[in-house]
Amino acid sequence: MRPTALLLDLDGTLVDSEPLHRRGYRSFLDARGWGVPDLSVFTGRRAEDVFANEPGPWQGHDPDALLAEVLPHVPDEAATAVPGARDLLLTARAAGVRLAVVTSAGPAWVERSLVESLGLSLDAVDEVVTALDVVDGKPDPAGYALAADRLGVDAALAIAVEDSPAGVLAALGAGVRRVHGIGTTHPDGLLVQAGAAEVHADLLPLVELVGRLAP
Repeated sequence: MRPTALLLDLDGTLVDSEPLHRRGYRSFLDARGWGVPDLSVFTGRRAEDVFANEPGPWQGHDPDALLAEVLPHVPDEAATAVPGARDLLLTARAAGVRLAVVTSAGPAWVERSLVESLGLSLDAVDEVVTALDVVDGKPDPAGYALAADRLGVDAALAIAVEDSPAGVLAALGAGVRRVHGIGTTHPDGLLVQAGAAEVHADLLPLVELVGRLAP
């Protein structure tokens, strides 16, 4: 199948930022005097959704207020690019494959990641769907459905790339038939269990796949 679009997660997929986020959550929880739970519950999801819907010491607190507390604890560092990330975006452009980033992060982090981590500009992708664009975050499919709609493509003919089970479920729920997992954050088996067709250590296999489509 020749994909009409690549729908790409950001954190843990294009940039290896999960270690930074986890340091932020640990610092926040320590400052609150709360025990540190399994932080994988935050991976691929908006923090406010986790605070609102998952059991933990944060229950009964305002999710948006807690998110505002978390942000200053996240290290102010650019994330390392996942191997193949920059080449994947450039190769997809050369092949005429449409590109969208679908992330649980905000717009500023998307731009910083593209510029500082990948050495590209925001227009390296055709569309960006962030936490601010949807009512419900991953694993809800709204973000991926919106990305396909904005690109004007059939989600069933796109390929999604994700590092978390929540993200894999979101892409599949939007009608994407093929989701590739990136094993930067979760065990391969969890991504396969969620529905990933294949799991890679990095993005280099996808660069090769998309490269075969280039004229």
